[in-house]
Amino acid sequence: MTPLLEPDPAKGQVVVTRFTCHTLPKVLLILLMHLRLKRHVRRQATGYLGIKVLVDWRQRVVLSISLWQDLDSVYSMGGVPRHVGASRAPGRFGITTTCGVFCYAGGWTRVMFGGAAKAESPLHPATPVVDPATRRTAATTG
Repeated sequence: MTPLLEPDPAKGQVVVTRFTCHTLPKVLLILLMHLRLKRHVRRQATGYLGIKVLVDWRQRVVLSISLWQDLDSVYSMGGVPRHVGASRAPGRFGITTTCGVFCYAGGWTRVMFGGAAKAESPLHPATPVVDPATRRTAATTG
């Protein structure tokens, strides 16, 4: 089966940043930086939905996974001065970073099974639909 991928940058973005820290103090430094910067990003960036930080303590790796409403939202991080400044810090401490931006590619049933119905992105509120048989409003599901 060939997956049906329909990328749409306006329907949500996931940004994953990997910090390879090598030492425990560097892991703690990255965690502290994330705690301090989160509120600045929330207040100053548009379309920011949230972040989750995962730590692989044995490998000394931190993964930062953030959710954004659309691609323009990701670019709005450039308007957060503290984040711009902090983005230079890991390299000065010998922490290696890699980052990827992942675009919404379609509802899971359509992507995995070729289903006909298009689903809404889970990063956006559900669009109400009216069932013609009952004339009642129901939220769409993916």
